[in-house]
Amino acid sequence: MSREEDRRITDMGTLKALAHPLRMKLYRLLFVAEVATASQLAEQVDEAVSLVSYHLRKLSEHGLVEEAEPRSADARERWWQPSSEGVSIRDEDFRDAPEKVAAHLAASRLFLDQRTEMYRTYLDERAHWDPEWNKAAGDSEALLRLTPGELAGLKDELRALLKRYDEQGRAREAAGDTAEREHVALHVYGFPFRV
Repeated sequence: MSREEDRRITDMGTLKALAHPLRMKLYRLLFVAEVATASQLAEQVDEAVSLVSYHLRKLSEHGLVEEAEPRSADARERWWQPSSEGVSIRDEDFRDAPEKVAAHLAASRLFLDQRTEMYRTYLDERAHWDPEWNKAAGDSEALLRLTPGELAGLKDELRALLKRYDEQGRAREAAGDTAEREHVALHVYGFPFRV
């Protein structure tokens, strides 16, 4: 799939379209699947196909997802894919008005809540994963002393490292190395705090 790199969201309409709990779940599931139908996604979120189709169309209106090439002969099926490799939402794009600050804060909290729920689900199911997965998985906290420039550099290096691992994993999977391969979520937060 030839998609643009991260799509930078700078307008309130697109931010609000993505910052809907079900739409964000659908976007994440579609990102993982790469392509899917509304029926396939509806099964995963336990919602009606018509509701999922509606929300996919809303995401499409804002350029977040797009129709994909059909994967079956059934002409009634619409296949969807993300229209970019990801999205980026930057604080600087939502500072110039109180309603923009509030919308960005609400979206950020929703994303955090959903990420936290993903990790809670893993913790609840940890006993059912093989010991190798539990040994490989982890969480950590590092309390650093950095400048804004150093934190930005660290963020860029981490993104480059993640991209490299993702590309290697996808290439190996495409070459047939599928044994023990699972989806992995890595949530990294870097933010200032004072004591």
